[in-house]
Amino acid sequence: MIRRIEDAEVANRRVLVRVDFNVPMREGQVADDTRLKAALPTIAFLRSKGAKVILAAHFDRPKGKRVPEMSLRPVVAPLSELLSAEVGFAGDCVGETAERAAAALKTGEVLLLENTRFHAGEEENDPEFARQLAALADVYVNDAFSAAHRAHASTEGVARHLPAYAGKAMEREIDHLTAALENPNRPLLAIVGGAKVSTKIDLLKNLVSKVDRLFVGGAMANTFLAARGFDVGNSLHEADLLPTAREILDIAGQSRCEILLPVDAVVASEFKPHAGRRVAQVDDIGADEMILDCGPDTVDRLADAISAARTLVWNGPLGAFETPPFDTATVEAATYAAARVREHGLVAVAGGGDTVAALNHAGVAEDFTFVSTAGGAFLEWLEGKTLPGVAVLRESAA
Repeated sequence: MIRRIEDAEVANRRVLVRVDFNVPMREGQVADDTRLKAALPTIAFLRSKGAKVILAAHFDRPKGKRVPEMSLRPVVAPLSELLSAEVGFAGDCVGETAERAAAALKTGEVLLLENTRFHAGEEENDPEFARQLAALADVYVNDAFSAAHRAHASTEGVARHLPAYAGKAMEREIDHLTAALENPNRPLLAIVGGAKVSTKIDLLKNLVSKVDRLFVGGAMANTFLAARGFDVGNSLHEADLLPTAREILDIAGQSRCEILLPVDAVVASEFKPHAGRRVAQVDDIGADEMILDCGPDTVDRLADAISAARTLVWNGPLGAFETPPFDTATVEAATYAAARVREHGLVAVAGGGDTVAALNHAGVAEDFTFVSTAGGAFLEWLEGKTLPGVAVLRESAA
């Protein structure tokens, strides 16, 4: 069990909150405030309990040096507007400047520290840098699941010096991922797509030991089809990973996980928008043709699998969804899954950058039970890896 913010004593105490403010910027202005909004429930909760809130975050990759264009100062105005309260700013995250700003905080006030990655000690998880961060506060809250797979000073080291708790966004992420993969309502179906098996070997090996059915789509399905003896023509695939694909298929068999692969595909001789194309069975791919999307029979079979499932975990598109009409299978499957969530109580959890983009493209992201924007941390969770920023919240604080 993680230690939760609701259990923390925060009245009139300084609370250091690790947030994810690595937001898109355009011409020095915040271009997308989604990550700022994600932090609002935790900030509001702490203010309502009489805390003095100190926010810590990284931005971009300054590699331990002060880079003016990577300052978090542009976040202050939009965050103040979202909170309907003035947010203070400290020109550093440790040292005299930060200490003086933190000491001056009054109950309910909010202070944003400068980019933690301006110091090399952040990414090195330097104990002294972590101690300096901890010196600013009485309590630590991690609300940045997206950075929890990194053992950095502000995500792991500081939690060894202060009572440490999960914030609201962190709680929501962990609760949904745990419900989907660790303690799911079964049958549990996983959909994994994308371009390369090589980037998802650990993910696939972990999933086949946990799920009842695994559908493999996208270009990575071509490698599995080739491993099963099909000629995939000119399709993108990883010939050097055929033994790995066979190993994953073997592990699935031992774990009684049914692997679902495409039975038909949309193929074309060139990859461009609205290219000439046809639907072909997977045993009828021409030498000059490439698989660019799943075919209608495959989508129907996937829909049947979604109907039979009570829990769905989804990572990766089913085809080259950025290039129409090779987005058809992804859109149809996502739309069907969303309908099952709304009408039949399917628990559907999705994540990963391309996945979020694909679900937004299909217009159904808000209909899924939970869509993680955590990227790498979401993938490492699905891989079964221990996330340092989560593990430390399960340990007793020093």
